[in-house]
Amino acid sequence: MTETMIHLSGVTRLFGGVRALDRIDLEVHRGEVMGFLGPNGAGKTTTMRILSGLLAPSAGSVAVAGVDVLENPVEARARIGFLPENPPIYGEMTVREYLTYLATLRRVPGGKVRAAVDRAMERCGLTAVTDRLLRNLSKGYKQRAGIAQAIVHGPDVVVLDEPTVGLDPIQIREIRALIRELGGEHSVLLSTHILPEVRMTCQRVAVIHQGRIVADDTLDGLENRAHGKSIHYLRWQHPPTPDTLRQIPGVAQATPKEEGWLITANPESDPIPELVRLSAASGWDLRELTPAGGSLEEIFLQLTTREERPEEGKEAAA
Repeated sequence: MTETMIHLSGVTRLFGGVRALDRIDLEVHRGEVMGFLGPNGAGKTTTMRILSGLLAPSAGSVAVAGVDVLENPVEARARIGFLPENPPIYGEMTVREYLTYLATLRRVPGGKVRAAVDRAMERCGLTAVTDRLLRNLSKGYKQRAGIAQAIVHGPDVVVLDEPTVGLDPIQIREIRALIRELGGEHSVLLSTHILPEVRMTCQRVAVIHQGRIVADDTLDGLENRAHGKSIHYLRWQHPPTPDTLRQIPGVAQATPKEEGWLITANPESDPIPELVRLSAASGWDLRELTPAGGSLEEIFLQLTTREERPEEGKEAAA
């Protein structure tokens, strides 16, 4: 049986009258790298703060490696490593001093601290800068130091928040390779806005939108889900209004993309002939009509640009 290392059940978080998280369920298994996707304000950071023990949920349960975060917060935190979007770097310390300090804080036994620090530096490619001050390192090396502090105590779970933001292409490639390697030993929850990063590093994806998990599947599963739908990309010289598009019979969804629109058809009706007819009759000047596959980007857009259902808005307001 696959061991569950991250378990969130019915987790809700309220900030005053705002429901930031709404009964979310999430599981990550041992050795798995899961991508955690969502637009700004969807609830990703709130989820990671709750998982890391930095914020209490308003309702629901959270467990890390089988340890309840609310009942045993100290033990749960010992089993998790967290890299926030801005790494917690102490510029006056050398890399070795920094990692030694954090290993001690995280209860690594005194006789094992040096070996733990050496291993973290080796895994993160820091052996060449071990005695340099952190403030003098490049952003890429600082990011490596941030990942090293998250794994120095050998946690079961590693949570990474936007680990490649601001890096150059070479640094991004190296950090992605490191994340894939971490997945072999740790369970990794990776929050990112960069969809190719998910494709290159993750086995599964969870998508959060308006505080709810709207998809949780393997990459292949998500793409297979989209293959059953007819999706086309249309671009006009004089485009119609969004309301006009959505009122055309057979149009299930109209999502803006670049200079045109992704049109998703209802399963029982094909809107393309009517769209072509209206384009000619109304002078929209159709310039492009292309079948769109179920790419990760298109699936993400479909899942996170849905209009909120009326009952959801009432519940959130309540």
